[in-house]
Amino acid sequence: MVPLLARLGLNGDESVGAQALSASGSRFIATNNVINDEAWPWRQVLDADSGYLVLMSTYLVLGLGMQGTAAAHDLIIHGAATRLLLVDADEERLAKAAERLARLTDFEALEQHVLDADDGALVQLFERAELCMNCLPYKFSLAMTRLALDHGVHIADLGGNTAIVREQLSMARAHPRGAQTAVLPDCGLMPGMGNLFAAFALDELGDCDSIYLRCCGLPTDPKPPLDYMMLFNVNGLINEYFGMAQVLRNGELLDVPTFGELETLELPMPANLPGVSHKFEAFLTSGGLSTTPWSFAGRVQNLDYKTVRYAGHHAKFHLLKELGLFEEKPMEVPELGSAMGAHAPMANVAPRAVLGVCLERVLHHPGDEDLAFLRCTATAGDKCLELEIFDIRDSKTGFTAMERTTAYSATACLYGVVIGKTKIGAGPIESAVDATWYLDALAERGIPVSVRRTS
Repeated sequence: MVPLLARLGLNGDESVGAQALSASGSRFIATNNVINDEAWPWRQVLDADSGYLVLMSTYLVLGLGMQGTAAAHDLIIHGAATRLLLVDADEERLAKAAERLARLTDFEALEQHVLDADDGALVQLFERAELCMNCLPYKFSLAMTRLALDHGVHIADLGGNTAIVREQLSMARAHPRGAQTAVLPDCGLMPGMGNLFAAFALDELGDCDSIYLRCCGLPTDPKPPLDYMMLFNVNGLINEYFGMAQVLRNGELLDVPTFGELETLELPMPANLPGVSHKFEAFLTSGGLSTTPWSFAGRVQNLDYKTVRYAGHHAKFHLLKELGLFEEKPMEVPELGSAMGAHAPMANVAPRAVLGVCLERVLHHPGDEDLAFLRCTATAGDKCLELEIFDIRDSKTGFTAMERTTAYSATACLYGVVIGKTKIGAGPIESAVDATWYLDALAERGIPVSVRRTS
């Protein structure tokens, strides 16, 4: 109890101001300590006579890969966690993540659970948790959302597939506990941070003529053949390059092919980074806007998102796409070592699976530094608002720019539930999270947002 209260800055000299959250499983902390409204953004007292405050502080973290480990770290540092239930199917990866978290934070209340996503034992962990940070691939999002709703556990995830996100939100709206449970898909960098930058722009400018988002995670020192490095799950990378992208054009919601509308742009690269001499390009990709085309329809005339890469990347990946290597449907190919011919033994192979294995090998550059960049440019009449972040690896913690910007965005959204800055119920995050507070939360996590206004 004492370490938690100290971390929250609670002492007997502060004035009253605390929010009571009615979530299932919330723990009550008995204390006469009270909190200053300006210093701690809780809005009401549960029981002014007893001084009981509601505080959710047991987090379930699913997937302890790159982003999951960074997310767990931030929940310890900025999420007022008192216990973390860590889950991963890979025992070695889980142990390494837990050791790293303990070393960086001296946090002792770490539980390791080696479980698959479909393991029935997950139910017991959801029964114990109050909040869940889901860092698993998006194919597990529906199942984890259903578990969270069944047990009244607030959940955020990194998303990556808009169709699944919309299904998650529909599920939450129809669920008996949906109105009392925060369901927050697509909370990472893009989608996620970009949704809230756009929401901030609408809050400040009102209805907008245009909102354009440009984002990337890139190596600071690009290497051939693709001038790229693996910064998150390879399936997420392929997914955003494939299919259709949703945009708003002249107020109309349209599906447009990915990999189109190539443009050039400049990044605010520091002079000491090797990539500063390179040119950059951007092109339409899928999933980045998430639910915003539906959320902002009627308020924004033109809305699109493009992924930024080093110049030349587009042409190389476009060739892979045209060859059919992004396809998920298995095709018959002769088994390895067999002669070609009508009677050769055949194997069913999904081209995307082969491409994924190759990309994991070719784009794996251990020790290389990365950068993360996001720019939101919004216009309304003669007014223009630009929000921008540029981040690089944190030398103190070792977390990469992509890990930081993706994970910390999500954990900020989830922690917002605890302190009343994220609304309870089904998202989407652009309507659930207080966008002004969110910018401050990023700055607190060492990711300052540059805001430029012109007219």
